Amino acid sequence: MKRIITLKINGAPVEDAIDDNVLLIDYLRGARHLTGTKQGCDGGECGACTVLVDGRARLSCITLAASCEGREVETIEGQATNGRLSALQRAFHQSLGAQCGFCTPGMIMAADALLRRNPTPDDTQIKAALGGNLCRCTGYVKIIRSVRAAAGMGREAAP
Repeated sequence: MKRIITLKINGAPVEDAIDDNVLLIDYLRGARHLTGTKQGCDGGECGACTVLVDGRARLSCITLAASCEGREVETIEGQATNGRLSALQRAFHQSLGAQCGFCTPGMIMAADALLRRNPTPDDTQIKAALGGNLCRCTGYVKIIRSVRAAAGMGREAAP
């Protein structure tokens, strides 16, 4: 069965007819062509598909799109403004927080959710916030450094 949903995606109001059982990741990637949200494990275990729903990190591979009715969904594509990278994106670039880049969108979105509620987290809080996001390349040191830099806690702080 289809339903009409109305929500905001990256600040823009949208309305679409969707199947009741469509997952948020499939809706974002298929219907909205927002492919920065990565499809990894399909079971809520890797964090590659992390987006923000009303400012909180959500795994889009286990979230029904219909549950986002009337909400604000933010993806990695919404991070940059007028072609200018966000502080987190710049920090990941400058601090070498991305290796292959597959986990990076999910890491940035999870970090963004953290920094919104705690602009000056310590390393323990950063690790906890990113605990649901897996990376096979970096060993997490540069990722944590990147979040710290975006928060203005390290000398690599993004301008």
